[in-house]
Amino acid sequence: QVQLAESGGGLVQAGASLRLSCVVSGLTLSRYNMGWFRQAPGKEREFVGSVRRSGGSTYYTDSVKGRFTISKDNAKNTMYLQMNSLKPEDTAVYYCAATGSWSTVVAGSRYEHWGQGTQVTVSS
Repeated sequence: QVQLAESGGGLVQAGASLRLSCVVSGLTLSRYNMGWFRQAPGKEREFVGSVRRSGGSTYYTDSVKGRFTISKDNAKNTMYLQMNSLKPEDTAVYYCAATGSWSTVVAGSRYEHWGQGTQVTVSS
């Protein structure tokens, strides 16, 4: 059974940093491209960024470029999202997801496996 479990969310002030983790079981991280998504109240789910299965290539949505960094440790089957210089507009539930696609995928519908999400709240 595939499980993705996010952790590391919380309440922080603007300008602070958080690191989210996504621990994966039931699949081998090195065989999947992974993504982070977020959903704010009243808004649609939004692609945040992704990392290729090798871990060597990342892609980010414009609003987080230069502030967020995705990495993964295939040996630990864990992916990370380092979030710096957080803004109130980053407030959302953050989800990690896995796709078997070989290309960079921004559409959530193409991710087969999802975690339950972790809340990130940034106060001004």
